[in-house]
Amino acid sequence: MHFFNRVKFRTPESVELEFTLAGIGNRAWALVIDYLALAVIILVCIYAWIYVSGQLADILEQQEAIGSQVGLWLVAITFLLLFGIYVGYFVFFETLWQGQTPGKRFAKIRVVRDDGRPVGLAQTTLRALLRPLDEFFFLGAFFIMFSSREKRLGDWVAGTIVIESEIATQSATFTISEQAKSLYTELLDIADLSQLLPDDFAVIREYLQRRGAMATKSRVALASKLTQQVAAIVNLDNLPAVAPDIFLEAVYLAYQHKEF
Repeated sequence: MHFFNRVKFRTPESVELEFTLAGIGNRAWALVIDYLALAVIILVCIYAWIYVSGQLADILEQQEAIGSQVGLWLVAITFLLLFGIYVGYFVFFETLWQGQTPGKRFAKIRVVRDDGRPVGLAQTTLRALLRPLDEFFFLGAFFIMFSSREKRLGDWVAGTIVIESEIATQSATFTISEQAKSLYTELLDIADLSQLLPDDFAVIREYLQRRGAMATKSRVALASKLTQQVAAIVNLDNLPAVAPDIFLEAVYLAYQHKEF
């Protein structure tokens, strides 16, 4: 029996991945952290704006067309700036951190597209713009609780879902070679493992678990293909002079020991 909603993706390598949807509890916890961070950012910006607005007021008062409406102009500019900071916070981090804000990273959840691919600028912008509507009378919480994929309105429009980040755990179903154990520490220094997404890690783990049942030709071809793909993801231009299986084992270990 599953106590949490699950979602399945199929990768181009025909590997089926299953993840747990984040749920309203994790999402609320992440939002609390994000709002605390936003509060600090907004307070700093307000202090800066108080100084800038004083200088701006002097300039606007000299304009005959708007001299008598300086206060209204400053209020309008203030609201636009605050809304820009609010929306920009979520767009900036979810785009830069591949579906995570500081709150989502702490809560170990992330946003992905409906097909499991990483979100882009279009998806993060739509989610951020519709967030105020979702939070109006807790409309988003209502949608999350009664949706099979736990989507708020912003997720429906952007075509996204929020999943729990894959937690890397040691597996007893396959053996890691000694050569891979020596190589993984080197990968921590030369490879950008932050670019490796949870579903990328899951594909590697799935291959390592199933390789023993594969025909030799198929196993070699798939290992070589995965090695090239992983090397491109982690920005590794020069592959270590080891067999693809050993490289993938080393990446598997390195991902577990990277700093999240």
